Amino acid sequence: MMMRRFQVYGTVQGVGFRPFVYRTAADLGLDGWVANVNGHVEGEVAGPPRAIDEFAARLRTAAPVLARVRRVQLADGVRQSAYRPGFHVRHSVPAPADGAVREVPPDAAICDACLRELHDPRDRRHRYPFVNCTDCGPRATIIEDLPYDRIRTTMSRFPLCADCAAEYTDPADRRFHAEPIACPACGPELAWEELRGEAALRAAVTCVAGGGIVALKGLGGYQLVCDAGESATVAELRHRKRRPTKPFAVMVRDLGAAARLARIGATERGVLTSPERPVVLLARMPWHGSDPLAPEVHPSLHRIGLFLPTTGLHHLLLDGLKRPLVVTSGNLGDEPITIDDEEARRALAGVADGFLTHDRPIRSRYDDSVVQCTGRTRITVRRARGLAPAPLPLPVDEPVAGAGAQLKHTFTLAADGRAHLGPHTGDLADVAAHEAFLTSYDRLKRLTGIEPVALAHDLHPGYLSTQWAKAQRVRSVPVQHHHAHVAACAAEHGVRGRFLGIAYDGLGLGDDGTLWGGEILVADLSGYRRVGRFATAPLPGGDAAVRHPSRTALGRLFGGETLGSPLPYPWLTRSFTDRLDPAEVGSVRTMVARDVNCPRASSAGRLFDTVAALLGLADRVSYEGEAAVLLEAAAGDEHAVPLAHRVVRAQGLWVYDPTPTLVDLLERLADGEPVPRLAAAFHVTLGLVTADLVARAVAEGAPHTVCLGGGCFVNRRLLTEVKRRLHAQGLRVLVGGQVPVGDGGISYGQAAVAAARLAQER
Repeated sequence: MMMRRFQVYGTVQGVGFRPFVYRTAADLGLDGWVANVNGHVEGEVAGPPRAIDEFAARLRTAAPVLARVRRVQLADGVRQSAYRPGFHVRHSVPAPADGAVREVPPDAAICDACLRELHDPRDRRHRYPFVNCTDCGPRATIIEDLPYDRIRTTMSRFPLCADCAAEYTDPADRRFHAEPIACPACGPELAWEELRGEAALRAAVTCVAGGGIVALKGLGGYQLVCDAGESATVAELRHRKRRPTKPFAVMVRDLGAAARLARIGATERGVLTSPERPVVLLARMPWHGSDPLAPEVHPSLHRIGLFLPTTGLHHLLLDGLKRPLVVTSGNLGDEPITIDDEEARRALAGVADGFLTHDRPIRSRYDDSVVQCTGRTRITVRRARGLAPAPLPLPVDEPVAGAGAQLKHTFTLAADGRAHLGPHTGDLADVAAHEAFLTSYDRLKRLTGIEPVALAHDLHPGYLSTQWAKAQRVRSVPVQHHHAHVAACAAEHGVRGRFLGIAYDGLGLGDDGTLWGGEILVADLSGYRRVGRFATAPLPGGDAAVRHPSRTALGRLFGGETLGSPLPYPWLTRSFTDRLDPAEVGSVRTMVARDVNCPRASSAGRLFDTVAALLGLADRVSYEGEAAVLLEAAAGDEHAVPLAHRVVRAQGLWVYDPTPTLVDLLERLADGEPVPRLAAAFHVTLGLVTADLVARAVAEGAPHTVCLGGGCFVNRRLLTEVKRRLHAQGLRVLVGGQVPVGDGGISYGQAAVAAARLAQER
């Protein structure tokens, strides 16, 4: 007889790991015990050495589907003549901090077994909205502390009934030690005004069916729900929510319903049905006859965000309504998603016609995650519910943190080879979003046990994340915005040496004090060298130009860096300027001529804005990146001849001069070439320009591994063009998969840079 002590690290709490250990030990005839301790699992096993070896192997290879085993440690064997027979799951007792990083399990969508119970009239959980088991249900959103036990979650207020207690303590039951376990007799209850349970659900269904908008308390916060086929209702939701044009996500009952609305490939099918259940951006199917989706759902776009139900409550709503639903964040404008009941009734009173709520508190806010696929490549647009805060690999020893940027904000805590991205917060310029960031940061820092010795932040002094980071009593590590973008991609893919980084985005402060956004960098995780860029142009009015692509276009036409190329002839630009307010055109011309409030930027994102405005697609926008989205939508799958383009050597860098591109665009537009073909031609041209810039950098000794970063690469057409042409050069091309490619991944890149710099100093 031999006894071994074991410890298992990773995402092993809240994922059914202790029941798995119990069943594994019982199957092998081993005695001992298992318990949650801090953020890991530990225990003892006693039995024959061969059985113990098999037990250790299964811990690594046969763990539950939601578990992520990172490390298994076994103590030296000690022979014992006697041992308490049987295997036991012990109650978790918080132990003194041992310095190990603790991992918080993300929420998981309802599993197939629970879904069958939800629809089975013979089951005691029939039509119970909060059905869950060890394989699914709330996790990160209800955890108050670790180790993960019911008493340290918001389910502690719901004592188990006799039936649930029997399941919880039965090793043969799939709810054995399922901490959020509940049933109609002892668990949370739906509410709609004075109505409870089924009556509350029926009231919500009636409201939506009658053209109303319902505020629904979801897993990670309140959601606004309405009939996706009712134009008047969707338009009213836009008006009330202050969201004029940004597309809404649509929830459908199952894959079959999704396939009737959009083209779904194998990769997308897997993502849609994964336990994370993110919103997946998909191409719309051609529709003949009456479209089941109102045009106001995704105006002027040929792509749609679809997702499947995440909870039993969502399934019951869809069962009752039998139609696609708009399901969007319960907030106004750029505010964070609402989680508190009283706050929701106050904030959403002017938006929702009714509230379908319940009495299980939400401890941490998690909006819906958003992903998209290009072939077999999966790109994360927003990392939130279902994905965050699951750890990602990062070469880090000393604990560090990344404070993030300003838009699409996230933060990152990292230590012991792992990074924990916090949930999507939004625009930090909003006071509520900033407060949500501070609350989320403090909570995740406490749960993970990570106390950073260095805090990385953006160079921009106006970012609230930068100001906050500099005010903390910890070492400050400034990281250039675009270096963080490409470092995030490199770190996710395990690139340790030098690489070539392509960073295309809106705006980020460069180390020379100017605004960057179309950058070619030779870099490693600790530093970089700029080798290429886009030509600069003034942004009349600064931030105002971001909201007015027509001003960006005027700035480019009146004062763009030409590098020897002739400016467009006045007659070419007249069709554009004539449709604008003459006073605005004159004002911009004067501002550019006098260089008043006209910061210059080498931004790829602003060049997209310029082209969208010149083609008449967007003069003003209601959300960041809208002009580029419309330009991509216009391009579709059109084949096109590329526009003229020019790369020159200037001030020691390879520079793309877009003036020939814009002249050619305007000439072909004047000759009657269709806007979709010109939009496609612009995407093709940027693919060629990027390949040209990269080829010149490689010829001068740049590495053959290319890391793509920045929000422009959410554009599938651009990403496809760039990857195809770089692959043709024999280059290895990487793009973020789990880490958001846009500003949501900045904090991860910042943490990677800080860790690399600390390692250099040792």
